[in-house]
Amino acid sequence: MNYDNKFENVTVLGAAGKMGSGILLLTSMEMYDISKKPENKDKHYVLYALDISQKALSGLMMYIQDQLVKQAERKINALRSIYKDRADLIDNTEIIAQYVKDVMNIIRPVTTLESAYESHIVFEAASENPELKVKMFSQINLNSKVEPWFFTNTSSIPIGHLNKEANLSGRILGVHFYNPPAVQKLVEVIKCDESKPELSEFVSILIKNMRKIEVPSYDKAGFIGNGHFMRDAIYGMTTMESLRKDMSFAEAVYCVNKVSQDFMIRPMGIFQLIDYVGIDVCQFIMKVMRPYVTDETIHSPLLDKMMEINVKGGQNHDGSQKDGFLKYEKGKIAGIYDIDKKEYVKVEDISTKCDQTLGSLPEGHLPWKAVVGNKDKNNVLSKYFDAMKSQKTLGAELALNYMKKSKQIGEKLVTDKVAYTAEDVNTVLLTGFFHAYGPINDFIN
Repeated sequence: MNYDNKFENVTVLGAAGKMGSGILLLTSMEMYDISKKPENKDKHYVLYALDISQKALSGLMMYIQDQLVKQAERKINALRSIYKDRADLIDNTEIIAQYVKDVMNIIRPVTTLESAYESHIVFEAASENPELKVKMFSQINLNSKVEPWFFTNTSSIPIGHLNKEANLSGRILGVHFYNPPAVQKLVEVIKCDESKPELSEFVSILIKNMRKIEVPSYDKAGFIGNGHFMRDAIYGMTTMESLRKDMSFAEAVYCVNKVSQDFMIRPMGIFQLIDYVGIDVCQFIMKVMRPYVTDETIHSPLLDKMMEINVKGGQNHDGSQKDGFLKYEKGKIAGIYDIDKKEYVKVEDISTKCDQTLGSLPEGHLPWKAVVGNKDKNNVLSKYFDAMKSQKTLGAELALNYMKKSKQIGEKLVTDKVAYTAEDVNTVLLTGFFHAYGPINDFIN
């Protein structure tokens, strides 16, 4: 395998999407770095940004250009070294402009799948739809002039299924970047039984060059990240339903969201996280996982109900959250959806009552931001959860039970050979979901 040669012709499918745009950005910068090596000066590198919408591709190119300026500003000293022989580039703005121009010159926005027929590498970041992925892979594979390697960003679909249905003969690997790829450090790598070893070798070099963290996962639907998240979400929604006998739907959602964020010291409550990913996306991931999981039910009737009334959550193009279980105003939670009333209830109308019902936060509580970067984090968390165990309140009880379930989910991922190790599970939740601590811990033993 020649790492550099593989990059001479590359395609990103779904390039204008949320994930595709980040993968395109990272790939274009890696290809630029490769092209600047003296031994590659006579080679021609091209990166096809493939999407179905010309309008979306125009927006993509503006996004890439803006992001490249930011990246160039961060590594201006390295760029000065690269352009040291260019007497016409004096100040930083000239060097940055040249870098952006050079990287953009590698990218070709296209709308036809035929553009990928000569690509050695195909990164796929299309929607989480098995039939669509198989269709695209099959068409490229049948018409390709080379033997392309396929790297799919799927977060849930078994790689072996895609390999078999598209007849790829092991030239496929799951390379699951987390959202947004340009920022998130985690990449889950999933190989099926037939995946050729040289693909894994290549991806390990790529991830290292991109300064990301690689975590391997077995080829089980949902992998580690969604394997934990979907089950964690189902437990949160089930807990919410159990509270409804004593309170309204909106109050129950508020309570579980507060417990899973504040009491458990997470960056988001579980209902906000579901909204962030998208109610529709979560429902679809569960649908993908369901046929492959035989000993438990990966399904949420509540998500089905929310979809029936067209409450989907998700994100706008600027990254702001759309209304889902929660209503958002200027990035803050302003309301809670009441499925019985079919309307949002103002947070201030229920928060006082719900907070009193849950009880106070345990002694030693610190918000997630104050904990996640704390050098004495483990000691802080240990004392905090010790205080929680001695506190006889509904909030403490719900949080401890939730943490026990989260740990059980994590351990089962290892037992069921989804994750290789408990450390891998914790790394995914720490790095991919920004948790302050991994689910497999001794804080509540």
